[in-house]
Amino acid sequence: MKAFIHDDFVLTSDAAKTLYHQYAKEMPIHDFHCHLSPKEIAENKSFNNISEIWLHGDHYKWRAMRILGVDEELITGNASDFDKFQAWAKTVPYTIGNPLYQWTHLELKRYFNVEQLLNEQSAEEIWHHCNALLQQEDYTTQKIIEKSNVNYICTTDDPVDTLEHHHAIAANPAVTAKVLPTFRPDKAVEINRPEFSDYMKKLSEAAQMEITSYDQLLHAIEKRAAYFHEAGCRVSDHGIQTLPFAECTHKQAAAIFNKRMSGTPVSAEEEEKYKSFTLLFLGRLYSSLGWVMQLHIGAIRNNNQRRFQELGPDTGFDSIHDFELAAALNGFLNALDSTDELPKAIIYNLNPVHNHVIATAIGNFQSSGIRGKIQFGSGWWFLDQKDGMTAQMKDLANFGILSAFVGMLTDSRSFLSYTRHEYFRRILCDFVGGWIENGEAPKDYVLTGKIIQDICYNNAKNYFGI
Repeated sequence: MKAFIHDDFVLTSDAAKTLYHQYAKEMPIHDFHCHLSPKEIAENKSFNNISEIWLHGDHYKWRAMRILGVDEELITGNASDFDKFQAWAKTVPYTIGNPLYQWTHLELKRYFNVEQLLNEQSAEEIWHHCNALLQQEDYTTQKIIEKSNVNYICTTDDPVDTLEHHHAIAANPAVTAKVLPTFRPDKAVEINRPEFSDYMKKLSEAAQMEITSYDQLLHAIEKRAAYFHEAGCRVSDHGIQTLPFAECTHKQAAAIFNKRMSGTPVSAEEEEKYKSFTLLFLGRLYSSLGWVMQLHIGAIRNNNQRRFQELGPDTGFDSIHDFELAAALNGFLNALDSTDELPKAIIYNLNPVHNHVIATAIGNFQSSGIRGKIQFGSGWWFLDQKDGMTAQMKDLANFGILSAFVGMLTDSRSFLSYTRHEYFRRILCDFVGGWIENGEAPKDYVLTGKIIQDICYNNAKNYFGI
């Protein structure tokens, strides 16, 4: 019987198979947004068992297990790693239809050469097999990155980070990929979060300057951006629930900052004004540095307050938000473009209802001399599955230029998630191969093959200019 993960997995036409095997398969990876630990890369971490590398911190799997009623002790609790793995193995057969089923078996196949389906009966054998391999020197973080053919990694880092691990990585010739920081100043933007005032103290220490005014805050951000730039950073990132865009002067933003620092609550209207002005400041800063600005828009987070109090953030209680985006997005991009200070930008949406909004908005703010300056980002989080990624590519193609697309990213904390690039590439090739089979695109593999390779890697390499 043919293995579930086989050479032509997801490829449903001859054209798709040609595009994948001859053009996409061997392309290296440019992972321009992820949540891998620089410390674990720098220290060349090895893993004790498959649960440690596979289940720890994976809120995708945690959500699936909760839906099936698995006890929290076997998800994020104090149960043994073996018991947690068994609980996941029992869950896997019931995830058919969810990308987790395909991701799970793709990762087992590519990294551990396991062709068995993971279930309650096969769990113990697969546990011992994978654990034996993980003890070998080829399964450290640096070796997994090398095995995955990754050339560039952009981690996600707070402005107060010392970047000591990035410096260690840069000085280590054994690390085959270029590992660079990404500037994510969300904590300086989210003025209404309880920890805002405490964060100002941390930023003050990192920037080695006092922060008692809004001007000092902006200067501290500039200092930290310069520090990141020296360390090779060329990308920023913002995770925002909605995109704020309200008229606000520098004087008003400063007054709102002072109000918050005095301990007085800030209204929703004041919060939007402060965020709008600060994000525009950051956009101009990125433009001056030649950075790419990434906007991840649309997650409503920590919705289960009881579980948030028990487990903290990023534990699987976030979901898709609904809101109006078109006016704010066009207004934000226009405000930066009007003074010729619009940086390269990638807009990611979590709600698919915004696909057409983003796909059409980016066409308003392109620039001569830059291929795809403003990008519609790949399907993200809840949308990084076959339907979500296909819809994003279809809408980008219909309203813009698919061939200028910078492609996929892992957005993951797991070193085994590089198979998501393979998953994306197979879906991309099946999508474009379908055009060829249907007579909607020519059977010209020189042309379409180049487009595939550009989306897989070349466009991102040229776009980020690292």
